[in-house]
Amino acid sequence: MTDDRWLTADQLSAWKKLIAVVELLPGALESQLRRDADLSHFEYFTMAMLSEAPEHTLRMTALASLTNSTLARLSHVVSRLEEKDFVSRKPCSDDRRATNAALTANGWAKVVATAPGHVATVCQTVIDALTDTDVADLDGIMGRILGALDPSNKMLATNQTQ
Repeated sequence: MTDDRWLTADQLSAWKKLIAVVELLPGALESQLRRDADLSHFEYFTMAMLSEAPEHTLRMTALASLTNSTLARLSHVVSRLEEKDFVSRKPCSDDRRATNAALTANGWAKVVATAPGHVATVCQTVIDALTDTDVADLDGIMGRILGALDPSNKMLATNQTQ
C-alpha cells in the first residue's frame, strides 16, 4: 500500500495556473521596467522598499529581509544603484557595525517617475482582470500561501490583521 498523495483534477488545474502566473508575471514586470526605466525588477523593488521606509533609509539586513535577498545579492544590486546615484550606503548611527542603504534624491525621483508605468503594468497584467471581490479573495489566498512559505513574516508582506 502507498501513502503517496496526488492532486485532484481541480487542484491540478489551479496548480498549473499558479505555475503559469509565477513563470509569466516576472518577465512581464521585468520587460516593462527595463524598457521604460532601465531598471531590473529587483532594482526597482529595492528602491521601492527604501522609498517606503522612514527617511528612505534601512539597514542592509532589514532591506535584504524585505526583498527576500541574501546580503551578498543585495550588496551587488546596491552597488549598481550607487553607480547610478540612486542609493547611497552609510554607517548606521545606532550601530556602527551595521550599514544603512538610503535612497538619494535622484533615487527618489527615479522611483516617482517609474512608479506610474509599473503600476500600469501591474494593473494590466493582474488587477484589471479581477473584480473587487476577486482582489479581496486573492489577498486572502496569497496571505495564506505566504503564511506557509514565510511563517515568520520575514518579508513583512502579511498584514498583522490577517
